[in-house]
Amino acid sequence: MALPEVVTREEWTAARKELLVKEKELTRARDALNAERRRLPMVLVDKDYAFEGPDGEASLLDLFGGRRQLILGHTMWDPGWDRPCRSCSSGLAEISVGHLRHLNERDTTYVTVSRAPQSKIGPFKAEMGWPFPWYSSYGSDFNYDYHVTLDGSVTPEEYNYRPLPAGGDRPMELPGMSFFLRDGDTVYHTYSAFARGLEQVGGFYYFLDLTALGRQEEWEEPKDRGTGGMPAGGLLPYPDEYDDEYSR
Repeated sequence: MALPEVVTREEWTAARKELLVKEKELTRARDALNAERRRLPMVLVDKDYAFEGPDGEASLLDLFGGRRQLILGHTMWDPGWDRPCRSCSSGLAEISVGHLRHLNERDTTYVTVSRAPQSKIGPFKAEMGWPFPWYSSYGSDFNYDYHVTLDGSVTPEEYNYRPLPAGGDRPMELPGMSFFLRDGDTVYHTYSAFARGLEQVGGFYYFLDLTALGRQEEWEEPKDRGTGGMPAGGLLPYPDEYDDEYSR
């Protein structure tokens, strides 16, 4: 394995400063892209979807948990499989109570949804000890409408906004993440990402970057979205200052 060149501290600092110029360019470009994402139009969700949760049937509106935004992970789990996709499971293992607390503080709920029935989801989630809500969309069109389950007999086959050739095993499960905004009891779809587009999700700020309200910081564009749950001065509370179900 070829290792990086060994240089003096002065030479390393000079090279690091050169790289910093490019990193700052990327940061500014990412901020501009995130602002453009927040300016995307949104679509009214006027179809009733029924999900199965640990406490029974739930609507898409119920999944918000009373908060204004919903981040919904599409976890690959065909009803015929004993366990979910290994890659999806690896990603789910990174979601901690800390992630959920930070998101909730910004009026945002995270859940994941699979086509597997709750009779499989519940025991697996308990075995893993994962803290996030996990719902089943079994029996509904939800996965097909959001193009994470492909079956040409149900809906045109499209993934990452491109048509896929027919053939192969169907239905086919694929990963994704969708984002929703609530205005009262009205739900809007604001964004979805698939394939390598999911790589940008890392840490709670990156989750918020993909939502319509963003990080809710004063410096963000557009300026008219407000600071949401941010306290005066735009500083996050210390962990022991949170007041939510994860603090109790």
